[in-house]
Amino acid sequence: MRNAMAFLLFLAALSTLILLTSVRLRRYARLPYPPGPRPRFLIGNLRDIPVHLPWLTYTEWGKKYGEILHARIFGEHIVILNSVKVAIDLLEKRSSTYSDRPTIPMLSLMGSDFNFGFMPHGDKWRKYRRMFHQHFRKEAIPDYRPTQVRKIHDLLRRLVATPEDFYVHIKTLAAGIIMAITYGHEVQTTQDRFVDLAHEVNDKVAAGVQPGAFAVNSFPFLRHIPAWIPGCGGFHEFARDTRIVIAEHLDAPFDFVQKNMRDGAYTTSMLSKILERIELHGGSVAEEQVAKEVAAVTYSAGFDTTSAAVSSFFVAMARNPDVQRKAQAEIDNIIGISRLPIFEDRPSLPYVEAVYRELLRWRPPVPLGVPHAVTQDDLYDGYLIPRGATVFSNIWAMMHDETTYPDADKFIPDRFLAPEGTPNKHGDDTMLVFGFGRRICPGRYAADAALWLAIVSILSALDIQQAKDAAGNEIEVDPVWTDAIISYPVPFDCSVNPRSEAAKKLIEETKMDT
Repeated sequence: MRNAMAFLLFLAALSTLILLTSVRLRRYARLPYPPGPRPRFLIGNLRDIPVHLPWLTYTEWGKKYGEILHARIFGEHIVILNSVKVAIDLLEKRSSTYSDRPTIPMLSLMGSDFNFGFMPHGDKWRKYRRMFHQHFRKEAIPDYRPTQVRKIHDLLRRLVATPEDFYVHIKTLAAGIIMAITYGHEVQTTQDRFVDLAHEVNDKVAAGVQPGAFAVNSFPFLRHIPAWIPGCGGFHEFARDTRIVIAEHLDAPFDFVQKNMRDGAYTTSMLSKILERIELHGGSVAEEQVAKEVAAVTYSAGFDTTSAAVSSFFVAMARNPDVQRKAQAEIDNIIGISRLPIFEDRPSLPYVEAVYRELLRWRPPVPLGVPHAVTQDDLYDGYLIPRGATVFSNIWAMMHDETTYPDADKFIPDRFLAPEGTPNKHGDDTMLVFGFGRRICPGRYAADAALWLAIVSILSALDIQQAKDAAGNEIEVDPVWTDAIISYPVPFDCSVNPRSEAAKKLIEETKMDT
């Protein structure tokens, strides 16, 4: 009798659950998805999804459909957020629903599923992010200032020595800072195997996760189809080649640190600190593997974003000499010409701060952010955002909203200043380039510090101008930006010179501090 009663209660509970689920599904079925281009039969919006500078297309869609958009590729839902308000409402205020990452089969096929930037929200992600956070929380960043200063001064000297190679020097700066902090490795030039590996990995991973690049990302079952089946060899071959590069990217700098630690000839770094702690507490091989993977992600994530931002800064200064002169005048007035800027000068330089903020607004390094995924059906403003949808925060659209930033395509730092010359309320908006909610960039404090010091140091000592041709005519700086997750200007020409003999001498004297 007791078993029969329990069975009846079970049936009643099951029936109630089915009824509630049925009611919920019927209620959601009557709700529309956010607006967007009309999908085609079976393929959805496959032909509508842009490959070239997609954030620009999504911004134009926003003018037609609104601040939240919907598209579909086969059965996969894509939601694009084009306004700060919607992004905060969903990614910040409902972070428990929007903190996951989309499942991208190519990541595991390529051997890159250790990247906690793309990792699903859960215990493993928390473990990796916690290890990273210990070394890049706000309170830890002052420890990295000497390295950042040293590498930025290296950049200044290289720019004086071979200004025509400024694009290479920018990449060396980004690589040098993050390699020294992560591995204690001194990068002299970009002809460095560790640097080349990380750059190759970034390019391959970006290509592998690009929407529409590989059918397996839309049809995960294809991963189980042998490579010899027609149409399936391409992604298998690409993934195999990428796995080889990623394996070396993981092992080579890790082995370098371990060997130097055994020999007692190492420079303290993030990885060496982690390994010392693991050894002290009798850690395992599994913990060392986590440390290896966290270190690899640290370098890969920090390299391209810094390069992209500094490269865009050179474009902005070459095209806006009036902005450059105004920033230099502030530096000369506050700091003088007898020394280079230091971190402590930042609060005293509001116009330089405005230049920094405008740079991030004008050319955000990650224009579409890193995609989020929805863990359960959600309702917003009368629209259904279905479980499993991939959500992009269109940072470009937010930072080029004409109602907030008139003449948004122009580089106008004054938009971040109040009439009395102090920073205004718009300043915090540009920090949205680091992401939203629980998936905000954990390395933002280090990136913010390094980028600001690089900008103010270059302004203090150097002039950036448009290059001239053989006839003495200026060559307009109007580069093309790349389409990848991290967007940066392709190589372009400009002129870089010391502002004065005094500035050149200051730069030369930094060599004595290295």
